[in-house]
Amino acid sequence: MSQISDNIFLVGVMGAGKTTVGRLLAKKLGRRFIDSDHEIEQRCGVKIPVIFEMEGEEGFRKREAQVIDELTQEKNIVLATGGGAVLLPENRQHLKERGVVIYLRATPHELWLRTRNDKGRPLLNNNDPRGTLEKLFTIRDPLYRETAHHIIDTGKPNVSQLVNNLIMQVELSA
Repeated sequence: MSQISDNIFLVGVMGAGKTTVGRLLAKKLGRRFIDSDHEIEQRCGVKIPVIFEMEGEEGFRKREAQVIDELTQEKNIVLATGGGAVLLPENRQHLKERGVVIYLRATPHELWLRTRNDKGRPLLNNNDPRGTLEKLFTIRDPLYRETAHHIIDTGKPNVSQLVNNLIMQVELSA
């Protein structure tokens, strides 16, 4: 089995593949997979867009910070974070100090292609979702880079190859 001893936390803009990659990665490493957005939905009993509608982004980010603080204290997990998890300094600190952070990087165009038909993403429910993704990428890319121990480009390989490359990169640096 793998030599990776730390938790693995996946960060990146929505559509980067955090949940898809995280599930396969957890399976290959024999770990529990957690998606922080799904965890928030379970705890609240409603979907993320409803939380945004009722509490705004600020209310959602407070809930997200509490969940990330709790989840990053677990052991032997693969955690897929929400795209905006890196916006709060305390989240970046908890992620960086409590595990190996992998930034799944994709270009704004790739992100748009992956998310353009998804109506469950509140920040993209506007007249210019592509422009929104470009703005989010510009704002968040430096924060993902600051937080990440490793950066993996998600553009070319299939998910299985991507996960194998990710495992090799993290093992080599362990």
